[in-house]
Amino acid sequence: MNDSGPVFPVWLAPDGQPVACVEKIKVMNENLTELRQVAQDAFEDAVLMGCDENQVRDFLADMMRALVNPYQSAR
Repeated sequence: MNDSGPVFPVWLAPDGQPVACVEKIKVMNENLTELRQVAQDAFEDAVLMGCDENQVRDFLADMMRALVNPYQSAR
């Protein structure tokens, strides 16, 4: 993270190769920038309402870890 926003990694495909499509990378980075701002707003609201900062951080992290890939083939 820097003053102008998050520093994004080189996005990788499942085979480990970098995603080469500039438009895909642009959309990915824009989506994550928006997600970060919504999470930041929710975090600030929670702290202002008196919620425990660490509990909110843990909940947000757990929520991200619980995301489901709807495109993953059934095993």
